[in-house]
Amino acid sequence: MSTPSSSTTTPSMRTPLSRVRGLGSAREGTGHFWYQRLTGAALAVLTLVFVILVIALAGRPHGEVVAVLANPFVALLMVLMVGAGAWHMKIGMQVIIEDYFHGAAKVTLLVANAFFSIAVGVAAALALIKITFGG
Repeated sequence: MSTPSSSTTTPSMRTPLSRVRGLGSAREGTGHFWYQRLTGAALAVLTLVFVILVIALAGRPHGEVVAVLANPFVALLMVLMVGAGAWHMKIGMQVIIEDYFHGAAKVTLLVANAFFSIAVGVAAALALIKITFGG
């Protein structure tokens, strides 16, 4: 063991493991990794469908666009896209917040991120449901 230096730090009898205990993994990293990849893959397919739909409907009258979006299959694909997008957005921002913010700011931003993602997803889904059922 090395001799203590003349600095103001006192030598610790704690092991390296005991110094980091409680600061390690929350055991959620793998889940977040797979959810991010799963929603990303779903969005790749659903975004392609969305882009094709937008190109097909470009320049069409409003009534015709609403009629296509009112189709239950198209509405389902759009709701799935909105849901996957909101979830993907939440997970991505959560990782960024957890990496770069600490303390009360971190907790506040994580709560705001969750509420914002839910609000965006629900608002878009309700708009699609309203179009689908003609409300």
